[in-house]
Amino acid sequence: MNFEIEFHPVGNGEKAGDAISVRYGAPGDYKVMIIDGGTDESGKSIVNHVKTVYGRNTVVSDVVNTHPDSDHACGLREILRELPVERLWLHGVWHHAEAITGLFDDTRWTAEGLARRIRADYPVIVDLLDIAAERQVPVYEPFAGKKIGPFTVLSPNRQTYLHLVPQFRKTPSPNVELLKQRNIWLGGAPKLGTLAAVMEKISEKVTSWIPERWEAELLKEGGITAAENESSTVLFGDFGATKVLLTADAGVNALNWACIKATALGIDISSAKLIQVPHHGSRRNVAPSVLDLILGPTLPKGATPIRRAIVSAPKDDAKHPRKMVLNAFLRRGAPVRSTQGSLYRYSVGMPDRPGMVPAEIFGFFDRVEAYD
Repeated sequence: MNFEIEFHPVGNGEKAGDAISVRYGAPGDYKVMIIDGGTDESGKSIVNHVKTVYGRNTVVSDVVNTHPDSDHACGLREILRELPVERLWLHGVWHHAEAITGLFDDTRWTAEGLARRIRADYPVIVDLLDIAAERQVPVYEPFAGKKIGPFTVLSPNRQTYLHLVPQFRKTPSPNVELLKQRNIWLGGAPKLGTLAAVMEKISEKVTSWIPERWEAELLKEGGITAAENESSTVLFGDFGATKVLLTADAGVNALNWACIKATALGIDISSAKLIQVPHHGSRRNVAPSVLDLILGPTLPKGATPIRRAIVSAPKDDAKHPRKMVLNAFLRRGAPVRSTQGSLYRYSVGMPDRPGMVPAEIFGFFDRVEAYD
């Protein structure tokens, strides 16, 4: 199948985001998908891109919001308003209130009250659903096993998602003991607005650098990221001879869940020739063990690359992508390219496009960020 996947630039400084467009099929019968829309500004840019590059009458078959963070969802409002869309895929954060009232610390929540409380904290998702209703775009939830064009959803499944919502940073305090009993407690990323959340943000800043060798990986196991990130829709694309893995902001848990689902579906997740580095290259989202599952084991230094990796990282961000993470992908035969202010296009069987500049490929870094 002929296809192209384009990772659009989003944000600058320390403000990141994801925005991906996909076109696939044959001349005269191409279909288009959009996976996340980044910021409002990048949403407008994607609309312009679709109209000028794909054609003014292009219909978008599927729009996917991987998770409710604004740096992934905001730009989709512009896309839904300005482009004809056949289907919207997103998880209904408050739509499962009746099933999760018992998962919160406060046992007095009613389904109606909980839904109203959560809905108030996700205005962008409210906007997306309102625009979809106004334009008569049907909405579906991208749970594991669902097919979206050439993609299969590998994570999350519905039951896992229900147990993640109480752990979101904006939802009320969860019943930690119950979540632990059910083996779905992630470790507690701080709720937004708390002192712990502020201190976590400060701790992300690089304070020192340490040497790293090819033979001695310093990336650690046990990284913890926010529950919203672990709820990210992980997509495995099958374009015939070429396979693609899109990870959004998935963390170690979501990546492991994706591997388990892939095995159950008979999908070889390590066959992907293009993989998205999760969460802008954060080291909280990957670990050696899960990278071994997805990419395979470490190769000898200088070995021929097996696949490509792409990271959506903003221009002039001093923290992302983490060099430790770039090294980890390179070790496993997946040299990383980065958007960082530019459009990155991966294509098979599609015509060349004038003006496209190859993205910079990161080499091995002999000094990486120290853990605090």
